[in-house]
Amino acid sequence: MELAMLELGVGRDEVVVDVVSQGRTGILGIGSELAKVRVSLITESGVGASAALEVVNRLLDTMGVDAIATIRHLGNGTDDPTVIDIQGEDAGLIIGRRGETLRALQYAANIVIGRQENSAGPIMIDVEQYRERRQAQVATLAKRMAESAISSGRPVDLDPMSAADRRAIHVALTDDVGVTTESSGEGSQRRVTISSTGERDARTPSGENRRRRQGGAGNSNSAPGRPIMRDDRD
Repeated sequence: MELAMLELGVGRDEVVVDVVSQGRTGILGIGSELAKVRVSLITESGVGASAALEVVNRLLDTMGVDAIATIRHLGNGTDDPTVIDIQGEDAGLIIGRRGETLRALQYAANIVIGRQENSAGPIMIDVEQYRERRQAQVATLAKRMAESAISSGRPVDLDPMSAADRRAIHVALTDDVGVTTESSGEGSQRRVTISSTGERDARTPSGENRRRRQGGAGNSNSAPGRPIMRDDRD
């Protein structure tokens, strides 16, 4: 990335850095692979994003962490936010427990950015693609707890979660007709409950049951009902 910026004659706040592959360390250096990135210049329409990046880097300096931010995705507003990625020795400290520190940093940055005349709109802050990894972890948890609810026949209450994690639970189970998901509680105690619908036998893999419902022997022509999904937007 540094070589690309040197060749272009620009700084970090003037480019979008897209990580093509993360690379790998290998074992004792054997099989290691360098990360691959795509660096492109920010046009005049991205001035707001550059200003947002400056705000994030100032906040990092104030926090005293050894990390630096770059623009990973240049958005176009609320429906497609600019994504700012943080990397560095102390990047892990910025995530915090279940992403709490990361969310606080994003909240503070958006308050400051919202007061700027050339605001790029709301931004999303990530740490070395933590959000993608977290979504995958939450989806795995959702499917495991769904099987538990089906096998026991009793609702499963998950621990309190952030709005982003609750949405990930709902999305992960949206196509599973064997369960419904519902959020309840207030504030930091808001959580998701997964309940069995009785439409999927716990002893049979979900994929096999779906094939039976879609055209297996003895199956009716009626389309299977979709699970209830209450989307969290708070």
